[in-house]
Amino acid sequence: MKILVIQNRMGIGDTVIFLPYIKALSKKFNSPISLLVKESSKANQFLYQTNYIDEILLLQRDKKTNNRHAGFFGSLNLITDIKKHKFDKIIIFNSSFRFFLIAKFSNIPEIYQYPLFQKNQQHIIDTPRKFMKDEFNLDVNEDPEIQIDHELISQSSTKFQINKNELNILLGIGGSGPTKRIPAKTFISVIKTMSEKKKCKFFLATGDDNDEQLILDEILKSKFKDLCIPLDNLSIKETLPIIKNCNLSICNDSSFSHLSAALGIKTITLMADTPLIYGNYSSIMFPIIPEGEKTVTHNTLGKEKISSEKILNEIFKILD
Repeated sequence: MKILVIQNRMGIGDTVIFLPYIKALSKKFNSPISLLVKESSKANQFLYQTNYIDEILLLQRDKKTNNRHAGFFGSLNLITDIKKHKFDKIIIFNSSFRFFLIAKFSNIPEIYQYPLFQKNQQHIIDTPRKFMKDEFNLDVNEDPEIQIDHELISQSSTKFQINKNELNILLGIGGSGPTKRIPAKTFISVIKTMSEKKKCKFFLATGDDNDEQLILDEILKSKFKDLCIPLDNLSIKETLPIIKNCNLSICNDSSFSHLSAALGIKTITLMADTPLIYGNYSSIMFPIIPEGEKTVTHNTLGKEKISSEKILNEIFKILD
């Protein structure tokens, strides 16, 4: 049986959040699932060894450019591309009438989709959970899971001289926007205290955005630079086995918080300016919100109000 899932949200985190539903479908139908996702999801870099995933098809559609799947003729191209695979079922995790028509004209016998024309205010967790229950009688409450080969983990441990007797910590210091990036001084304070208590190694995960690089540079210019290994020159694919070797992850709201939790690493999420659900949907995510706030959402603007003391207290609780 060949099954296609469409998940057309933009980012890595969105794709990771939907993995439990995809895994549940794979288990129900005893078949790996193919995904149609946007290139920005980077799914082909972190799901290539996950056994409930089959093929990853890229949705080549961008608001800024007219590419293969954009507009009317792009829809015809997408129909052509999907038809080649002769899918038996398609599950569409959105309410788009366009995707409904594409599924119909792709001659897929069974189509399952969110209710049409109800795009507004769809909750990223509650809506797919209800959909899975209503359409497939599946109660989905598992954490996301990304799988990676043990040999790659071992090779990474050797290459980066990762000592299992030390405390290896991933610091996800990047973020998709400036209001989500905790200042370098906060991370430096955490590094200082932790290195005084135990022999540690810190892996600094960030993108190539200029502001992210400034945070990275500030940490690497501190007196703790010899304890830090920057990962910004590595692809996500190359970074995964390093993350899997870590004991703990401390991340801004970034792709690395989602990836590390899905790899089974306990992850402290620093939620400065994003809805809390993006930092607590997994049982091994431990969110920290700004001082004085009861929750966090867009425009909380709390990056200066997440203290190193609060992070350290959470670390000690997890390690105990």
